[in-house]
Amino acid sequence: MTTLSAGPPRIIVDPERWPDVARVPLSIKARTAAWATWGIFRKTVGELAVRVVLPDGSVMGGARDEVGAPTMHLHRPEAFMRRVGSAGLIGFGESYLAGEWDSEDLAGLIAAFATGIDALVPAPLKRMRSFYLATQPRADRPTPENSRSNVARHYDLSNEMFALFLDSTMTYSSALFDNPSDDLVTAQHKKIDRMLDEAKVGPGSAVLEIGTGWGELALRAAARGAKVHSVTLSEEQQSLARNKIADAGYADNVDIELADYRTLTGTYDAVVSVEMIEAVGLDFLDEYFSIINNVLAPGGVAVIQGITMPHHRALETKDGYTWIHKYVFPGGALPSSEMLAASATQAGLTPINNLSMGLSYAETLSRWADQFSCVPNELEALGFDEVFRRMWSFYLRYSEGGFRAGYLDVQQLTYRKGA
Repeated sequence: MTTLSAGPPRIIVDPERWPDVARVPLSIKARTAAWATWGIFRKTVGELAVRVVLPDGSVMGGARDEVGAPTMHLHRPEAFMRRVGSAGLIGFGESYLAGEWDSEDLAGLIAAFATGIDALVPAPLKRMRSFYLATQPRADRPTPENSRSNVARHYDLSNEMFALFLDSTMTYSSALFDNPSDDLVTAQHKKIDRMLDEAKVGPGSAVLEIGTGWGELALRAAARGAKVHSVTLSEEQQSLARNKIADAGYADNVDIELADYRTLTGTYDAVVSVEMIEAVGLDFLDEYFSIINNVLAPGGVAVIQGITMPHHRALETKDGYTWIHKYVFPGGALPSSEMLAASATQAGLTPINNLSMGLSYAETLSRWADQFSCVPNELEALGFDEVFRRMWSFYLRYSEGGFRAGYLDVQQLTYRKGA
């Protein structure tokens, strides 16, 4: 084991499990990059509504004198700058995992950084992005050969782990908070019911679900009298969802298959898919929508809930390899609304409605993160160490910050087969 942080928090890092967290870059190149990064970092935070507290107690940032502004406590500046200078945002996240910096308002800090990122990155540097950012490993590209492994590395971590911070429905996607006082269960059911209403799911409907999750949507569709065929690549999710649906008395109405969406055939009145499109990959969007169109009956409706980003950002980052890819979602890619519309239209689907609900996702993530922070002993009992707990806390708050800043959105998109 390696102890990294001279100041609080003191994190014990297993170098075999977390090699790039345990190791601070020490090369001459890394030292040079750290010097350059320090200048850029000072300029960046000086133009943002944040505070950065250094080990000697000095404070910098555009909001250094504002009480309550998002604050970054930079415990080990040299290590932080080497990581960021060497690996960009991957290094930024790894530095957090190592305990080299912290924040009481991580989501607020990330939102502040995300809000100013376009103005702070010069246009020439954006155009050169592909030359200096890491690219996605071929083994993570979401091909039929790789997709099962990509899914397993996230969704098959442990059903028990997910149950520690999700609500009782085990729904792992944005809820719909049209009423801020709603609890998560109510807001998740509102999200699901809106999708089923949009898809006109009722008695006798033949429904295809792409991406089972832990079965709550399939269960609610079956409760309406529908016959549901649901596909997933997660063995853990398939097992729990089957048991859940059987316990509710709907086993005869729902078939949950371990299958890739590219193998789907048959004819359905409705297709629903919740936050699975992020795992499809931008190169496969045309195929994804073509398959949906092929299995829909004439006049049938598809409702897709997906995370999106602005079109120019999707183009700028489409081949990049990020901290999220490395530690959370291998092979993932966020499309833009324009990309989705183009692929759906090319496939023969007509967009008929959409609902933007990014702030609902920010609220969902905030509640998950709050709950996740309350179960350290339970996580340890399941075999997850402190670096893992920091990783997931960072992921949840990082995502929340993206939605709060408007850098990310999540939408329910409704399509009809034909005009």
